[in-house]
Amino acid sequence: MERTLIGMLTPSSNTVLEPYTAALMKDLFPEVTAHFQRFTVREISMRDEALAQFDPAPLIEAAGLLNDARMDVIAWNGTSASWMGFAADRRLCAAITEATGVPATSSVLALNEALERTGVTRLGLVTPYLDDIQSAIIGNYASEGIEVVSERHLNDKGNFSFSEYDEQTLANMVRDVARDAPQAITILCTNLRGAGIVSALEQELGIPIYDSVSVTVWKTLALAGIDPARITGWGQLFQDPRLGA
Repeated sequence: MERTLIGMLTPSSNTVLEPYTAALMKDLFPEVTAHFQRFTVREISMRDEALAQFDPAPLIEAAGLLNDARMDVIAWNGTSASWMGFAADRRLCAAITEATGVPATSSVLALNEALERTGVTRLGLVTPYLDDIQSAIIGNYASEGIEVVSERHLNDKGNFSFSEYDEQTLANMVRDVARDAPQAITILCTNLRGAGIVSALEQELGIPIYDSVSVTVWKTLALAGIDPARITGWGQLFQDPRLGA
């Protein structure tokens, strides 16, 4: 059997993206499997020490370790570029590909592609982050012509604590954001339990919802030549013809 191997670079304190990625991809097993390599991330803030966690060197080293197992695609499954600047992920992915020879993407680049392909200019934003992180994210999207018309955030520096918020808390945040009628809503953080609430909330609210773990799966499958539409029950991201491989 020919296998497709997808590598995920994972923050060390994250406990959500691995099980949710496996759940999203369960119907593709054993043809397609995800594999994970961690590097140190313990706090999300604007402190120099926190920003330094996302220096490219440890991520590129982690990508090299993943590629010992001959990955078909490698993703940085995290959202740091949303506050540090989108160019950071473009540079990182280029460096990963140069070091490994493998196509690379990230959660933020995947989200931005989905927003571009569906014509979103009015976005709703749900995160666990601190005030200044949230402000930086809103500014970065504004610079790309995307207005954050409504937002909710938990003002938490995490990172482990992000995984402890329950689905009801996140669903209520999404509902609050939906009141301002954005064209789409993103649950932006790969350590939030967002993926599992997307489908029901889309039906309730009539607004596309792009969860960070889900968009990473969507884009890595497309890069690996696997039709994302094979994933069902996890929201319209995977079924929207505008987002086909």
